[in-house]
Amino acid sequence: MQKWTKIPGGPVRIGFLVFDEFSNLCMANCLEPLRAANAVTHRHVFDWQIVTLDGLPVQTSSGIGIVPHGPLKSLTYCDYLFVHASYRHHEHDTNAARQALRRAAGQAAVTIGLDAGPWLLASAGLLNGRQATIHWDLLPAFSERFLEVDAVRARHLRDGPVITCAGALSALDVVLDLVSQHLGEAARLDVEDQFIKGDPRPDETPHHDPLVGRALALMRDHLERPLPLPDLARRCSCQPRTLDRHFRRGLGAPPGTVYRHLRLSNARKMLEGSGLGVAEVALRCGYESPAALSRAIRQRFGATPSELRKRTL
Repeated sequence: MQKWTKIPGGPVRIGFLVFDEFSNLCMANCLEPLRAANAVTHRHVFDWQIVTLDGLPVQTSSGIGIVPHGPLKSLTYCDYLFVHASYRHHEHDTNAARQALRRAAGQAAVTIGLDAGPWLLASAGLLNGRQATIHWDLLPAFSERFLEVDAVRARHLRDGPVITCAGALSALDVVLDLVSQHLGEAARLDVEDQFIKGDPRPDETPHHDPLVGRALALMRDHLERPLPLPDLARRCSCQPRTLDRHFRRGLGAPPGTVYRHLRLSNARKMLEGSGLGVAEVALRCGYESPAALSRAIRQRFGATPSELRKRTL
């Protein structure tokens, strides 16, 4: 069973090793959810550095110049080391790179290969005897080149202390999983809500549960006039007890708790990002009065609506 909320023990240290012509879309799908997680929790939970092998600037695949924080050797221990290569990965596969990757992976709790990054990890011997994936355009060549690796067509895979993922969308999946792991499902939903709109695909629902995915979509569509839970279950073609069981297993909280969380998260966004009054926000988030919303806001965030608004000034 998943945990609805978690209190992190300290900053999660992350290193991003980037190679010339890496995909900036893939990188954005990693960095932006981490930034959002820090923002929605008002905590500095995730701390990251961007490095290159030699500390020199590189360019993304679309020609954007990136100045790193330093060379790879400046990284000490980190919880996660992301290895990010995309185009020209063959040129980056040098003896110096392989040695540096082996040293760096030895100082990381988990090593993550993004896009063509798994190619460099495999060449360094870090995927021997493991299941791994890579950008699907490279998968046939990857399978033929690295016979010691069990190459699998998948969005992302974890085998021991190594995670490999196939590209930009799978990078978002991986980082959302990290948010859930360190902060709980409530924070993941808040971060997810900033990047994923509309009905999710079955493989994008929490823990691949289509029933939870349908219910969450209905909740988000009915924030102003919340559906009674029996009606929500009926629209999902199940009994309330079944819906409750799926939510507790997938998100670690009953449907009512999750529904309130979504409504209050929406209220906070309105208070912090618009000039709407408390009465209007209460109406749009399904609260019968400004006083009821204020009580709920104080209980959830430990602040009044006006104090929340001041945080963004």
